[in-house]
Amino acid sequence: MKNKNGKLSIILLSYFSGERLNTVHDRLKELFDKEHIPFELIIMDDGSGDNSFDIAQKIESRYPNVFAYQLSRNYTSDYSIFAGLSKCTGSCAVAIPDDEQLPYEIVTEMYMKWNEGNNVIIPHRMSRDDDFISVWFSQRFYSIINKLSEIAYPVGGADSFLIDREIIDIINGRIKPINTAIVPEILRLGFNPLYLPYSRPKSINRKSRWKFKKKLKLALDTFFSSSSFPIKFISYLGLFFSIISFILILLYAYIKIFGNESFWGYKPQGWTSIILIISFFSGVILLSLGIIAEYIWRIYEEVKNRPGYLIKNKVINTKNEN
Repeated sequence: MKNKNGKLSIILLSYFSGERLNTVHDRLKELFDKEHIPFELIIMDDGSGDNSFDIAQKIESRYPNVFAYQLSRNYTSDYSIFAGLSKCTGSCAVAIPDDEQLPYEIVTEMYMKWNEGNNVIIPHRMSRDDDFISVWFSQRFYSIINKLSEIAYPVGGADSFLIDREIIDIINGRIKPINTAIVPEILRLGFNPLYLPYSRPKSINRKSRWKFKKKLKLALDTFFSSSSFPIKFISYLGLFFSIISFILILLYAYIKIFGNESFWGYKPQGWTSIILIISFFSGVILLSLGIIAEYIWRIYEEVKNRPGYLIKNKVINTKNEN
């Protein structure tokens, strides 16, 4: 049975956050104390190269419900979330960025929806202030994903969530955080997710730290972890061209045996059909092998059984000692 008004674990994704961590913590504490929501704050530093982790440890030393961890290098946000879920102890958990792009009020609303019995709550942006190109590519990407994958994203996609302890335990015990993304893994589990729309605050105007390389990797991880379409596409493509090839064989055999060699005013040359067919199918084979290679590479990464992330050891915290 759900632990109503249970503790909320907040996984704060920190990357070159600096003094912003103090502001985020103070705002969260003020809001949740006002709403009487018990919470723990897990600051997961994603291998920052500045003093972000030092600041996180100072906050940890002052508050018993704050815990700071640092990954051994920059793994990107999805792996920080997996790491945070492995450390959280709450009855439910939510992941939020350090740049305040997710309004904190929506977190309290998700918590209330969880108290009503929802196991999975997915917030999604109804409006965004990004440039036209970024918005267009994001919309096209999620539109393609929804058409080709076995899961359905909300309008505009989603990159955050609130999940129940049951889901947390499944993810920690059953899901390997390698070459995947957290949101599609949650959506694949089912549990009738509740989609919660929100508008990002217009005051947020920070330059994105998501470079093209990271966006591309996330897009590939999301696509290949949520869709089997490429494999099915190869099968359908092979079937289609096999039928076309068979028809062409019958057609050329008919022309050669029963018809005029100048069929339709064109006299087919033997080498022409051979070269065209070999060239075309060579391209199809290479395309097919490239797509299959993506899946084989991911299988290879799985069987190596490497950890998806590493959390660095730190000095034992003595904040609760006298």
